[in-house]
Amino acid sequence: MNCSIAWKPINWDVVLSNAVPLREAGTRWVAHAIDTQAVSLIGHPVPARGHLPLEVLLANEPLVVPAPESSIRSGFDALVSRLGLRPHIVAEVDDMAMLRLVAREHRGLAVVPPIVVKDELDAGWLVEVAALPGLVETFFALTLVRRFPNPLLNLLLPAGD
Repeated sequence: MNCSIAWKPINWDVVLSNAVPLREAGTRWVAHAIDTQAVSLIGHPVPARGHLPLEVLLANEPLVVPAPESSIRSGFDALVSRLGLRPHIVAEVDDMAMLRLVAREHRGLAVVPPIVVKDELDAGWLVEVAALPGLVETFFALTLVRRFPNPLLNLLLPAGD
């Protein structure tokens, strides 16, 4: 879901998203964080980089990253800023399916949740080179504020929301 596009919820109980759309005056929806997944540097098995510190990997490896509009990318940009690094970004990819394909073909590293490339990791084609500390992708359930809410949503949404 592109967060910059204004949209009007009409008749739905829940929408699952990895981004919270912008709110407008009169918006009657609530974003419930339902899960997160860690993000790592993923690449082909190269023994020489297996023991390198994260800062060296981020500064020297060609990187494939999510598009600037994604929450993963904003977290990544904040991480490298805190570390005082200027990463060598060779590609920005709009969606996780395409990022998976590019990670398989690219010889550098990809900034991606390991679950996206699980099959490739299990097969040994790709490896998790380094976890990116504090960087996660968050998933949301978007619901409408309703006078008579769907009671089944209470079974799906985390308590305390």
